[in-house]
Amino acid sequence: MDKQATLNLLQERCVDTLVDTLGVTFVELGDDYLVAKMPVTSAVHQVDGVLHGGATAALAETVGSAACSIFCKSGDVIMRGIEVSANHVRGVRDGFVYAKATATHMGKTMQHWSIQITDDSDKLVSSCKLTTLILPKKK
Repeated sequence: MDKQATLNLLQERCVDTLVDTLGVTFVELGDDYLVAKMPVTSAVHQVDGVLHGGATAALAETVGSAACSIFCKSGDVIMRGIEVSANHVRGVRDGFVYAKATATHMGKTMQHWSIQITDDSDKLVSSCKLTTLILPKKK
């Protein structure tokens, strides 16, 4: 499957989910990374008008989990995020944020992902980590 078809498939799987509600769009797939973007609107603001850290964490887990599903070498499995952490370094009021997930460990049952979230000016907004667990599908 080519890269654009993979991005389209990821997007289709997210209809009527939190990913869809947040407006997350998968925009770039590389040989070892995945990028998604999310609009920063009042729907994802905290009370003082900046991007909510929970929305940022949801974006990080979304792109990291999606990357895990793409790059996982195992067959009939499911992936679950088991830990996500985020260090927020800059507030954003509008525009888009971009999350780039890159693997730091690709084991058979566990993967670790680094997710860097930047703004429209490519300034760091949040540095996140995600650990995913890979489990066999129940039959």
